[in-house]
Amino acid sequence: MNQIIRVSRTGGPEVLQPDVQRLSKPRAGEVQVRILAAGVNFVDTYYRSGLYPSALPFIPGSEMCGEVVALGGKVSDFAVGDRVATATARTGCYAQYVNVPATKLVKVPKGLEPERVAGMMLKGMTAQYLLRQVYKVGADDTILVHAAAGGVGQIMVQWAKALGATVIGTVGSPAKARLARALGCDHVINYGTTDFVKAVKRLTHGEGLPVVYDSVGAATFPQSLDCLRPMGLFVTYGNASGPVPPFSPSLLAQKGSLYMIRPTLFDFVNTAPALRAVANDLFKVVRQGKVKIDVTGRYPLAEAARAHADLEARRTTGSIVLLP
Repeated sequence: MNQIIRVSRTGGPEVLQPDVQRLSKPRAGEVQVRILAAGVNFVDTYYRSGLYPSALPFIPGSEMCGEVVALGGKVSDFAVGDRVATATARTGCYAQYVNVPATKLVKVPKGLEPERVAGMMLKGMTAQYLLRQVYKVGADDTILVHAAAGGVGQIMVQWAKALGATVIGTVGSPAKARLARALGCDHVINYGTTDFVKAVKRLTHGEGLPVVYDSVGAATFPQSLDCLRPMGLFVTYGNASGPVPPFSPSLLAQKGSLYMIRPTLFDFVNTAPALRAVANDLFKVVRQGKVKIDVTGRYPLAEAARAHADLEARRTTGSIVLLP
């Protein structure tokens, strides 16, 4: 039998219920993986709450690291015993075992621990496409990263610094400010006590920024737009405080012919080669020591509800994982 977390109705963390199911054999094109650690991410809370629709019932979790235990037909890229990971399963990873299409798996290089891999795949590949594809950050750039002490934020700060950029980070507490500075932020703004727009204008001598990365959502909009220089890029990629409210496109014109994008990881890794290229770029910077992955919370699988409650209450920093 397969120990799982099941969601039978949408709602708060309490709808995450431990359960068991019969373990089915992998179908053609699938790989069966024994999960060693599963990542917990804000996107999981969106599916759980119903913000992102999903057919009920379902097993949450898009990210895990594990070991191949069985192969379906027509799978040639993997072998039993391989260490593998995914961040694009969408659901199914809050479990002991999962069957995953081979096209959604990557091989994990030796020397990377399962907990660290499970805690970095979704966040790290998100950081990759944001910094290297949505906007190619370089040494001449000054950028703003909201929630700089969060899971994606920590990786983005380190990676952007490795690229030579000047990084302004926003945080919500003095403790998170200390963490952001330790990660390499050149300037840290506590948006609970400081007007971050005025601070950015001061730091850029009124010029504004080429790009703002915003995973907070409602609480930082539309102020994020006011941090941009003319024809700057507003990247909204998360809803930690709720989604950005509807607005007229004319607002972008009024604030300087701005660009806006709402990207998702799945569009940047929608083929096996693209997925492996993004993952390998992440593995490279981690193995080189340019990006360190901090797993700060480890929860038994059965305590997934507590993990979600801590995540949504902002009691966590870095990455948290479930251990089957």
